[in-house]
Amino acid sequence: MSRRRCFMRCERKLPLFGLPKEEELRKKWLQFIFISIPTQFNPNLSLCSQHFTDDCFMNHTQFVNGFSQRLHMKYGAVPTLFGDPGNPVPQPIIAPLARFHDVGCQTDAPQTMSVGTRVLILPKKVTVGTQLAWGTLKHRHVRSKGSQTTESSLRVGNETFSSHPDFHLPSTSIETPGLRPRKRPRLELEYDMEEEEEEEEEDVWDPTREVKSEPKEAMSSPVGSAVTEGSETPPTYSDCKYIVFESCLKELFDTCPVCKRSCEVLRRRMGTFVAFTQLCQNCTYSRRWQSQPVVGSTPVGNLQISAATYFTGSCFSQLEKICKAMHLQIFPYDTFRKHARSFLEPAVVYKWKVDQHNLLQKLHQGGKVAVGGDMQTTGKKYGSYTLMHLESNRIVDLQLVQSNEVGGRIHMEKEGLKRCLSVLESNCLPVEYIVTDRRPQIQTFLSERNITQFYDVWHFEKDLSVKLKKLSQSKDCGVLKNWLRSIKNHVYWTAVSSTSGHEKVAKWTSLVNHVQNVHVHTDPIFPKCEHPVKVSRDESKYVKPGSIALNKLEKVLVNKTVVGDVEKLSHHNQTASLEAFHRLIQRFVPKNGVLPFMEMLCRLYLAVMHFNENANREVVYKVVILEDFKGECITKPVKTEPTHNYVDDLMRLVFDEVLEDPTPFVEELKTIPIPGERSSQQERPSNPEEVPHNVSSQVMLGSQHANLLVQQTPGVSGIQPWFIILNAPS
Repeated sequence: MSRRRCFMRCERKLPLFGLPKEEELRKKWLQFIFISIPTQFNPNLSLCSQHFTDDCFMNHTQFVNGFSQRLHMKYGAVPTLFGDPGNPVPQPIIAPLARFHDVGCQTDAPQTMSVGTRVLILPKKVTVGTQLAWGTLKHRHVRSKGSQTTESSLRVGNETFSSHPDFHLPSTSIETPGLRPRKRPRLELEYDMEEEEEEEEEDVWDPTREVKSEPKEAMSSPVGSAVTEGSETPPTYSDCKYIVFESCLKELFDTCPVCKRSCEVLRRRMGTFVAFTQLCQNCTYSRRWQSQPVVGSTPVGNLQISAATYFTGSCFSQLEKICKAMHLQIFPYDTFRKHARSFLEPAVVYKWKVDQHNLLQKLHQGGKVAVGGDMQTTGKKYGSYTLMHLESNRIVDLQLVQSNEVGGRIHMEKEGLKRCLSVLESNCLPVEYIVTDRRPQIQTFLSERNITQFYDVWHFEKDLSVKLKKLSQSKDCGVLKNWLRSIKNHVYWTAVSSTSGHEKVAKWTSLVNHVQNVHVHTDPIFPKCEHPVKVSRDESKYVKPGSIALNKLEKVLVNKTVVGDVEKLSHHNQTASLEAFHRLIQRFVPKNGVLPFMEMLCRLYLAVMHFNENANREVVYKVVILEDFKGECITKPVKTEPTHNYVDDLMRLVFDEVLEDPTPFVEELKTIPIPGERSSQQERPSNPEEVPHNVSSQVMLGSQHANLLVQQTPGVSGIQPWFIILNAPS
């Protein structure tokens, strides 16, 4: 027996349904067909739709009215009707409406009318036209695929009259209902040439593809419920997003797509997430739609906004102000912090650990490393110590120290350096030397650890220039103003051109002779100046021997402390890149407000990821015209635009791994020790009455001072004390 024919020998054009796979349901079908089930039968036999009642199908109303191409049977449906093979149950002729396969077609909805027991479908009127698109105005030819079709039908009872050439309408005069006016032609302002050529066909919206559910059902559905039927892959965080007005969304749900009547619409919102439940009281059509996928109870769009704000170092309060200004729905700050604690911060810590491990493995292959370290303080609470590999210009480790856990701000830098060196030791990475500033605590600590230390030239020159500038402002040392820039350049030249500490000291002490116009020295390591000898015509620019200016200059330049620091100046690498990283931190850590410890640490890790990714950007030279110099051109070095690939990696990590199972990531986050707040270490009074009112001590002292002035000043007894505070001298 052919599979494309009903077992009861019904009409071939009717929809067919094969035997179900479930044993119990399959047995009920076979009992309906054979009454007594035989031992052998064709497993591919089928039954047509006329053997089932209307409630056995999910979309029977849509199929009859031409809004669906196929009938969808409900689970557990059993055939109960025995049709007459010679006189089958009539089915509506919907061939012209059954194929929604045109690209860009605009079709008016069918108009039906029931009169008696017949169904009429009027002759259709098809108008094929072209639409002028933006791509038509270009040089490349684009074929237009638009068509406009107008079709009307008249339903009379249960019978159907088609527009066949041999068929003639009855002579009875029936008024055809007014057709809906045609849609206005579409004007494409932004026309995508490649998309139009590559896209061969496009399915028209089908209401039967929507998820059918009860109107009062809760909106805590999984992500699968938000997948559009007909697409092979579910929507992800990488989908494009658009701003849609609420009034435009309501237009899609106010009218029933089946009977064209008003529907009951229920709206539910959660931040940027919105869901609509549509129910038609006339034809019981229902549909549920939501604007974004939902994983568990977390809308993906809400989480992505939090992730994009956090990973780019932006401030949520500024984003909230922007959204409120344009009435764009946004979730509160508590939700943002919940996303950060549950998903974002565990992802940041995990990625930093992986990146740090990979970097240490690469450095381990090269043997000993030269590093540079410096502390960046944030307010009075935090201090972050950064350790950078000077050869590759990448940050190896960063430690965040809270002031109350080390006994004060003065101990934070030493503790941060100690933790960074412990990380290198745990990874078996020896330190060749370290470049730091000249803090005494760091000097003592490194000497106890037998680690070679060099001083950064910029820090040394900065402190020295401050002293020399103050000295040049005195009355007897005005001649030193001409030497400030030269002494600054001499500091850098001494460090860069020397290879040993003794050579640095010899070149540095020669500066005292050089300012006196003496260029031959007694030290055999540096016997004379390297610049060509020139006879100066202006002797007033040199410092006179035995003058007060020379005496004070020698005390600043060649004292024991300065000479010892010059001997340890770094002649290999400096920490200028660390200063650039400290400026970058300001983009990720807001200045106003105090952040929690974990959020502060994660934002610092994000700054490290951004810096390491763009550490060695390519430098290009740009021609700049100087307007002040009559059009003279110069070349200016400009770095290429920074990349943000780490943000994409974090997004993939959050939505592909952390969101699926955040437990291992959160457990790793909990291994980081978080110090207690400083306020928790303060003793609180047991009696609330002992707590003073919200009045500062300064105001209380000012009030006492005013009363004292009132008592001691004659003739001012009638003046209020607050007036005296504002006008009395301090």
